[in-house]
Amino acid sequence: MIEDLFSVKGKVAVVTGGTRGIGRMIAQGYVEAGARVIVASRKPEACREAAEALGQLGDCEGLPADLSSEQGARELAAAVAERAGAVHILVNNAGANWGAPLEEFPDSAWDKVFNLNLKGPFHLTVKMLPLLRKAATPADPARVINVGSIDGLHAPDLETYSYSSTKAGLHHLTRVMARRLASEDITINAIAPGPFESKMMAATLESFGDHIRSTNPRKRIGEPEDMAGVALYLASRAGAYVTGAVIPVDGGISTTL
Repeated sequence: MIEDLFSVKGKVAVVTGGTRGIGRMIAQGYVEAGARVIVASRKPEACREAAEALGQLGDCEGLPADLSSEQGARELAAAVAERAGAVHILVNNAGANWGAPLEEFPDSAWDKVFNLNLKGPFHLTVKMLPLLRKAATPADPARVINVGSIDGLHAPDLETYSYSSTKAGLHHLTRVMARRLASEDITINAIAPGPFESKMMAATLESFGDHIRSTNPRKRIGEPEDMAGVALYLASRAGAYVTGAVIPVDGGISTTL
């Protein structure tokens, strides 16, 4: 039925970094659409706040997790398994950024950002595979959605060397894992957001917001509905035949400029 094409009602979704910014936008979209959502964040108080707020709209729970290590991914997967028999949607959104001039860029910035932005999604997806396999069917595969960035599609103006590199790596990791898991009825796609209101973007928008809006082909920054919409598409039956794709959600910045 066409009215069910974009439905995620009754599905279990795990959204990392789901307590704020883009992760919160995706989590809220799923909650409002009738999914059971588990948001994960490093800070327990952020998990409680998000679960309480989103819980007023539907079914939402928060789980603290440090996904910068394989052990943290293992612990989150185990905690989810205690609460859900299967996971239909995994959104790997947790990430970190770092900016510094080229000749001052510290090695610690590579370790921190690489561990969370690239190794984190890999480890968590692997640890979640038993739960994803339980949810997967030929008609309605289990979904993994990696949140990359348009900075992984083009060279940004800002000196965010580790961030941009890891996001580009995440886009290709998406393709590689999509090829491996397609036969198991698990799709893996990536969203590459442009400018959205978030804590990570707050300083940039405060300093350059007017310029970013004026140079965007759509003349605005992203709204929560823009992010929720593409996440719902990829997680619903509408996106069942899509895997290995990297979808820019940026108003045309990376594709037309």
